[in-house]
Amino acid sequence: MRSWETDSDRWGKNTYIDYEMIQKAGAFSVCSLFRGSVYGGRERRFTDVRGEWMREILQIATGLSIPFAGTTLGAAMVFLMKNEMNKKLEKLLLGFAAGVMIAASVWSLLIPGIEMAGEQGKIPWVPATVGFLLGMSFLLVLDSLIPHLHLDSSSPEGVKSGMGKTAMLVFAVTLHNLPEGMAVGVTFAGAMMGNTGITMAGAFALAVGIAIQNFPEGAIISMPLKSSGQGISRGKAFYYGMLSGLVEPIGAVITILLTNLVVPFLPYLLSFAAGAMIYVVVEELIPESQSGEHTNIGTIGVAMGFTLMMVLDVALG
Repeated sequence: MRSWETDSDRWGKNTYIDYEMIQKAGAFSVCSLFRGSVYGGRERRFTDVRGEWMREILQIATGLSIPFAGTTLGAAMVFLMKNEMNKKLEKLLLGFAAGVMIAASVWSLLIPGIEMAGEQGKIPWVPATVGFLLGMSFLLVLDSLIPHLHLDSSSPEGVKSGMGKTAMLVFAVTLHNLPEGMAVGVTFAGAMMGNTGITMAGAFALAVGIAIQNFPEGAIISMPLKSSGQGISRGKAFYYGMLSGLVEPIGAVITILLTNLVVPFLPYLLSFAAGAMIYVVVEELIPESQSGEHTNIGTIGVAMGFTLMMVLDVALG
């Protein structure tokens, strides 16, 4: 239902402002300024509006930095653990990350996208299907083009290059983190609009969930680099692990900027991020957690991660 307000004293005639259309155009700060100037026929000082705008920017910046903080803290484990990571623990953490990403794709991305499409008068399953398949295809193309090397693998994937093993390991994790950054960015963009069914608490729940599963990922990339036998110091291993997570806030910011320009396609973007995340789960996390012995440990990790992310999203979202 659209919200209309009249400011006859200010303009000398009835002036109608459709705030929903302003929001849908992505002009969040403009919408706040108009609301502050005409609500109840009272003027609001510019400093109040600016303060509210700055608080919102700070809140969003904090949310976007949470997943990167998880990767950084995980990479710092290279300073605390002397030897390479225990294989059972590695499988548990890989499974845990997979479970978090599956649950986030369903509760934080696909379901809100389907509900939003229905509210926009679209056939609900169409944006979900199209966006999901496009997200899978996008990661498939990147996976085929970007040179990278998976854990416990000696055969590089992607286009042949002269890159070293360390660089390709970092690229593999960076490729993994890109859809996570997109997912966080698109949920915060939906929360900012205020009429998408996505709450700021739900966006923060997704950011926290991604950060939790980024913690083991940071450790999984930094510790093998330290014990790879290539003479990489703990400091460099930490740096490379942290660097692999930098793509998340960058991808989130780019996604937010693009979302403001294509608001009607937000259901597609939500599903796109979900498809990209599921690709990473199926292509990398689950196979790595199920290789070799003790595969049931990886399965337990999936259950733990899925349950935690589901609880976070339902309780906070």
